[in-house]
Amino acid sequence: MKKTDSEYKQLLSDIEYRVTREAATERPFTGKYWDHWDRGAYSCVCCGTPLFLSDTKFDAGCGWPSYNAPQNESAIKELRDTSHGMIRTEVRCANCDAHLGHVFDDGPMPTGLRYCINSASLKFEPSDNAQDTKKD
Repeated sequence: MKKTDSEYKQLLSDIEYRVTREAATERPFTGKYWDHWDRGAYSCVCCGTPLFLSDTKFDAGCGWPSYNAPQNESAIKELRDTSHGMIRTEVRCANCDAHLGHVFDDGPMPTGLRYCINSASLKFEPSDNAQDTKKD
């Protein structure tokens, strides 16, 4: 069930709303998960859809949480983004259309991808074994 704009404004903080509903970007090195290394899973702050596992998180040095793969390919959608005078690939939650960040092809193997995601679009759920939370 889709939420209204008014419901999102009540549910989310100002930065969470601006990032997820208006496609803003938090400043680098300011988000709560850019230097967060606990084991667990990261889900969409708007709808709770599982998005990334800590097992795929790496330090890209860019100031945003970075992952080399989504938890489940069907949980995200990728769109061409030509804003700000560049061509990039935007990443959105496939369930609620929340803006998450962007994906680049300069990540580590095995995927070679870097999902550069705003902390404000994520909610973290700790786990003793992040693999236990993976859904195929």
